[in-house]
Amino acid sequence: MTLQTPVLGVGMVGYAFMGAAHSQAWRTAPHVFDLPLRPAMAALCGRNAAAVRAAADRLGWAATETDWRALVKRDDVQLVDVCTPGDGHAEVAIAALAAGKHVLCEKPLANTLDEAEAMAAAADRAATRGVRAMTGFNYRRVPAIALARQLVTDGRIGPIRHVRASYLQDWLVDPESPLTWRLQRERAGSGALGDLGAHIVDLAQYLTGELIAGVSAATATFVPERPRADGGGSGPVTVDDAAVFTARLASGALATFEATRFATGRKNQLRIELNGERGSLAFDLERLNELQFCDRPDNSADAGDPATAGFRTILVTEPGHPYLSAWWPPGHVLGWEHTFTHEVRDLVTAIAAGTEPAPSFRDGLQVQRVLAAVEQSAARESAWTPVDVDVADPREA
Repeated sequence: MTLQTPVLGVGMVGYAFMGAAHSQAWRTAPHVFDLPLRPAMAALCGRNAAAVRAAADRLGWAATETDWRALVKRDDVQLVDVCTPGDGHAEVAIAALAAGKHVLCEKPLANTLDEAEAMAAAADRAATRGVRAMTGFNYRRVPAIALARQLVTDGRIGPIRHVRASYLQDWLVDPESPLTWRLQRERAGSGALGDLGAHIVDLAQYLTGELIAGVSAATATFVPERPRADGGGSGPVTVDDAAVFTARLASGALATFEATRFATGRKNQLRIELNGERGSLAFDLERLNELQFCDRPDNSADAGDPATAGFRTILVTEPGHPYLSAWWPPGHVLGWEHTFTHEVRDLVTAIAAGTEPAPSFRDGLQVQRVLAAVEQSAARESAWTPVDVDVADPREA
């Protein structure tokens, strides 16, 4: 007699851009990876009954709800996936955790630091009952990024000296682009800072294994008003269009960050480089399957021959690379959507094992603290602003 894999019923709130990406991941993960629990796409929630039913049919959800509270109460839902705008994250996630449901919440964790603190506290309480929570920083699941983390952990580039990170988009360059929820503070919390900057802050802390200790920042809103999408005149943009800041890590390493939605010609370019005492690593999302790696000549195969030393390109498609054993033969590249499938794999595996998934809500909270410090610094003419840290964070031990 064959034992059935236990089912993990999933309910998702929100079905737009991120909802579609997460839906594909929930559909795909159990067909690619040998998961200890079988995700079942039980119910999709949205306020418009006809629209959510059409989305559920398109994305593969069995049932629909128009009230997230009803979704949380469903007996066939054991995990709630929060893909709403930021103003819905705290209320939905905290209620779901209190109801004993596991939670996956998109980044940034919340719109405010107070909300993020409350969410992390709720996750801590839930963890004592075996209920798990994860923040959805999907770029940690790029195989090349995961390989970079391994190389840093293994000491291949030595102590970190510099971090350079940027996330560049151009979808707001046209001043006639309409006023969407992402441009309203009450819905989104912040602009490019939270939307894009959250990713590179998380990657910097994840790859280095260190926390950001302080920042000096500047932000700008280049187009203060935009036409309303419904044609009813124009409205104010209440978030930043771009944010830049310098930082120090806890070790004293220097870091620079840039997040903008006004980089003409850049559609979705995320780049991060780490320079260490013994070597460097560089990653560019537009070359998602590649990692640039450099050893100093005195500790590499090129020892004694500086003419051939320097960066080399690792094509991260080998079966021994992170996540790749489940996919295609070497050289057959993966895409952006696979990061969410890997995220589902890691979350489901952690739930089954009874372990804390990463990034946790506390990881999301620490990113939120950096974002808050950036806004505080920018409001005080780039004054140096320390970042509060969680004294229980092992990276501070």
